Amino acid sequence: MKLSEHILDFYFSLPKTFSPPNGVEVIYPYDTPETRRVMETFYRKYYDDTRPRRLLFGINPGRHGAGLTGVGFTDPILMEEKCGIANSLEKRSELSANFICEVVEAYGGPERFYGDFLFTTVLPFGLLRNGKNYNYYDDKETLSYFEPLIVESIKKQMVYPNVSRCIATVGQGKNLAYLKALNARYDFFDTIEVLPHPRWVMQYRRKEKEKYIQTYLEVLKGLL
Repeated sequence: MKLSEHILDFYFSLPKTFSPPNGVEVIYPYDTPETRRVMETFYRKYYDDTRPRRLLFGINPGRHGAGLTGVGFTDPILMEEKCGIANSLEKRSELSANFICEVVEAYGGPERFYGDFLFTTVLPFGLLRNGKNYNYYDDKETLSYFEPLIVESIKKQMVYPNVSRCIATVGQGKNLAYLKALNARYDFFDTIEVLPHPRWVMQYRRKEKEKYIQTYLEVLKGLL
């Protein structure tokens, strides 16, 4: 069974009904026919093999990026322009996706990058509160509600064929702290490397963007 089928089975078999606390809503893109088609095309294009991969853990999908495409750190525009996957999704540009696109190009392009790495997220659903993106760790009740699903999701992904136990977290703060705490309990990973979050780079360090692209390349190559 090729990696693409493991990935698609993981996403398409996720639970669908949630009642999170504190007015939090779930973005569930995986039942949308066009999102499913884009995901199937993307993963079969880049992961239709059994090569080793290193997982890169983001936080949870955003409403203008993976919350539309179903693929981490992409948006509908870049999916079409850079990956050659035409789509009828709402053409929204997403800051994090734009930075990651530059990293992918600097690494050698989509075929080479996705041949070595797989973006995923700690929580596989997007979250909204008051119409804005929300993080799984933004309040204790939300984290507690989703933690069983988070643990089960990581377990399933860490047994993908030939997946490395050396991973990276996309985000230097609470995402890293939470993954470290989980790892102390469950021993999912051998090492956790750290990548600065692309949104932080684009919002607060854009003038130093090239420096952070090089940081990404150094960390990524160190995972190989």
